[in-house]
Amino acid sequence: MFTNKSLAALVALGLTVGLSAAVSAAAPHGPDGHAMELRLDNGQKWQTDEALRTGMGRIRDAIDAALPLVHAGRYGAADFSALADRVQEQVDYVVANCKLPEEADIQLHLALAQIMDGINVMKGEGGQDKGVAAVVQALNAYGGHFDHPEWKPLGDR
Repeated sequence: MFTNKSLAALVALGLTVGLSAAVSAAAPHGPDGHAMELRLDNGQKWQTDEALRTGMGRIRDAIDAALPLVHAGRYGAADFSALADRVQEQVDYVVANCKLPEEADIQLHLALAQIMDGINVMKGEGGQDKGVAAVVQALNAYGGHFDHPEWKPLGDR
């Protein structure tokens, strides 16, 4: 899945998760310096593999289970941190096991960068619900751009 160049970019992104700066600052940028946005493959969704579908499905399930408590204000700092750890574990699984062609891989990195930004916010002080919202947005963008049968977008509850 990862070329040397894309692996180096993802490793750099991963190193920023533990830092106080948001990962979005390290999100991939195009040659014009603007942040890159997810796009389709000539109007079609990008292909996926089993490892990607498994990891992203697990992230979606974890976030979906947490949303009612997050929206009800019944999610504490320890809960957000534990959720961030579960999501990070699945990002690590995807990175280690997913094998995509380079163009699809580049698009996946854009979604993973936003997920990692959400992880960072969930582990921070205050506003952790915004980290959950970032992961929800990334998951919904993933579902709109990657061929993941039976994917269901997450809605605001």
